[in-house]
Amino acid sequence: MFLTLGMMEESFPFHYSLLEYLFTLVGLLMFLLDIVLDIWTVVSFYQDGAYVVMAVMIFLLLGSSVLLQVFSWLWYSDSMNKIETKVEKFTDRHSLIKPFHFMQLGVYLRYAGVIEISTTYFLQHTNSFTEGVAVYLNHDLQMLRLFETFSESAPQLILMMTRILQRGELELITGFKILTSAAAISCSVAMYHRSMRAFLPAKRKMSWISTGVYFMWNLLLIIPRVTALALFCSVLPCYIIAHFLSLWMLLVLAAWSQKTNYMEHSGWEWLYRASIGLIWYFSWFNVSTGSIKLKSILYYSFMALDTMMLLGFWWWKVFEYAGCWSSLNPLIVIPTLLGLYVIGIIVKIIYYRLFHPNCDEKKIAEPIEEEQLRQAAACYDMTDSVQTSLHISAAAPAQPFARVPNRHRKMAANFYS
Repeated sequence: MFLTLGMMEESFPFHYSLLEYLFTLVGLLMFLLDIVLDIWTVVSFYQDGAYVVMAVMIFLLLGSSVLLQVFSWLWYSDSMNKIETKVEKFTDRHSLIKPFHFMQLGVYLRYAGVIEISTTYFLQHTNSFTEGVAVYLNHDLQMLRLFETFSESAPQLILMMTRILQRGELELITGFKILTSAAAISCSVAMYHRSMRAFLPAKRKMSWISTGVYFMWNLLLIIPRVTALALFCSVLPCYIIAHFLSLWMLLVLAAWSQKTNYMEHSGWEWLYRASIGLIWYFSWFNVSTGSIKLKSILYYSFMALDTMMLLGFWWWKVFEYAGCWSSLNPLIVIPTLLGLYVIGIIVKIIYYRLFHPNCDEKKIAEPIEEEQLRQAAACYDMTDSVQTSLHISAAAPAQPFARVPNRHRKMAANFYS
């Protein structure tokens, strides 16, 4: 027994702590609260007669939700025979997974699976197999939340800031709300960072200081970006669509040039690249191995030029709006935003020099050998009741055992390259 458990511990070098479990629970509550707030915002726009803004808001909500459901369904389709949680097995047995996604409930199904397997792991003190499954499910969930952040939350923040700027309602409490929203975006990126940390060997475990620094440099870079976009949109609202489409298509081509291979089917890889282009429109996200230094220099240099162009157009148009000078002086706003951008770059350099681990791809969540699979499956049965027990039996049939999904290995290798 101890020999088998030892091999399982070595084969699954994951770390899913109680704090990650609590973050998952809080994440579900925040996800539900976000839906309530979105509905309240749409109703408020309707009551104020802001029908155009309301239509844009609804488009962002529906578009983001559909994107998440498509990715979730594709990932389920690629690993339908590897489903491990009881709630997911129940929905699969009754052919409910596809209807759940059609009704935009796929993310909730994933939350239920993560919470079930994580609760089993912590209450029953099961082995590393359960922990490994929890890590895989949590990673998919965090990836979906990352897509939601940049397809819904970031555009919503720009929309709200644009409306505030156009109505001249910029006050201290309003600025605090904007800062909180930007921090929530950065926090989502940091939580993805935490999920990636689970693929590290124990001796290279990342601390919360590392996550804090990661959160800070993302926040310092996201604030100037979304603010520049909002300022530009407040004076040239019709041109923001042309700016987004032209830059987004260029970024999608850049993702294609990186030869991404994240999805199981090449046709759906373009959807992934389109989503990466959307993320890159707001923030950096590494999607390939290789020299991250060169790629970062090219990306941030290009985005700095684009941000300065947006601020330049805003400065040019702001002279036509005399009231803007009373609250937002370009001579103060532009240097402040560019200063935050430079500070963010410096903090990122500090992070990569002092906190970011560079791991060999072969050392990241190495799949276990077939012999270990058979021995591990013989001593662990996920279909048992809650009172799961460990036993060794030569005659025990081999149960399906969760390997590291290909996309997880690739993302971990990209993240720690």
